[in-house]
Amino acid sequence: MHMSRKFLVPAVALALASTLGAARAEGYPDRPVRIVIPFAPGGSNDIVGRLIGEELSKSLGQPFIVDNRGGAGGTIGTEVVAKSRPDGYTLLLISTPHTANSTLYKKLSYDPNKDFAPIARLATAPLLISVYPGLPVKTLSDLIAYAKANPGKLNYVSSGVGSSQHLVSELFEIRAGISMTHVPYKGAGAALTDVAAGHAQVSVGTVLQALPHVKANRLRPLAVSGTQRQAVLPEVPTVQEAGLAGYDGDNWWGILAPAGTPPAVVDKLSKTIGDILAKPDMRQRLAAESASVAYLSPEPFGKFMAGETTKWAELIKRLGIQAD
Repeated sequence: MHMSRKFLVPAVALALASTLGAARAEGYPDRPVRIVIPFAPGGSNDIVGRLIGEELSKSLGQPFIVDNRGGAGGTIGTEVVAKSRPDGYTLLLISTPHTANSTLYKKLSYDPNKDFAPIARLATAPLLISVYPGLPVKTLSDLIAYAKANPGKLNYVSSGVGSSQHLVSELFEIRAGISMTHVPYKGAGAALTDVAAGHAQVSVGTVLQALPHVKANRLRPLAVSGTQRQAVLPEVPTVQEAGLAGYDGDNWWGILAPAGTPPAVVDKLSKTIGDILAKPDMRQRLAAESASVAYLSPEPFGKFMAGETTKWAELIKRLGIQAD
């Protein structure tokens, strides 16, 4: 029994495409690669993106250049990557907001779920609730009591409408039964600087973002999310220890490529990133920023993002948050 030409030609074409894709990955990268970070410098996205870019440069022998394209909740930089050639030479560093934007924005020029190829989840980080040191509160219970006595008078900062800071702060308000006023900024760096200066009073963001200000006594840390205290802030209790049960919303980061990027290139990048994150020194560098390695390969990462999209859609719809 022999295979007819009708089936032989597609089979040969498929095999040829697979061979060419493998050959393309073998020589990849042969020129600099751009990692677009869709947020301003100074925040956690920038720190994690530069760390992974530096290590990819060492591992793959070509520069991985960070390109900050902040604005509009991360959608400006994300659009740049969505419309880039799917050849592996333009990548996107994402975090929690990426999975919220399909609900937040009604007129996106790209589809957050369909226009990208998952490469790898990188790390997760707990949240830190901190305040301006001049505020008359010393504990999380103090903050909640003060906010209840002064509804709407406390300002909390975020790196933009729909940012991870915004969403986790809204979740904190719901769990604590308080009402504060949201003050969005164009980046986490500027937001935290204003809390440190007393122009706003509350920040709910990653430990990684706030740590330099805490060490300089420009922010007063009250509690961290998650089930364990952080080695970099051992004296700061967990949210549950501080008396607020049921609150957890760790941030996370990952890498995407434009949809249509050759699977062999995606696979090479993902495996290289997995190897990088398995190195003790990389784990230590992330731990120093209060982040933990949480590697996922493309398929599990895609499923994780789908779950996150559903979770944040429910919160956003419940609160009626709209970014445009």
